[in-house]
Amino acid sequence: MAHTEHSRDIVQAQRDWIRTYNALAEAPTGSNTRLRRRLIDLSRRLVQDVPREQRADLRQQAEKDR
Repeated sequence: MAHTEHSRDIVQAQRDWIRTYNALAEAPTGSNTRLRRRLIDLSRRLVQDVPREQRADLRQQAEKDR
């Protein structure tokens, strides 16, 4: 797989997805609607803007650049 440099806003969206996912995993049941909606919005954006074959690269880049 060729390494792809992603735009800053896409990398930031992936970082936000990771942060939101982790917050949702720790949130008490019943108080997580806002987090679930945020995760859905971020997921939708990433799926639309990043080709499937580049998603692993994006995740690695987001983790590395933290």
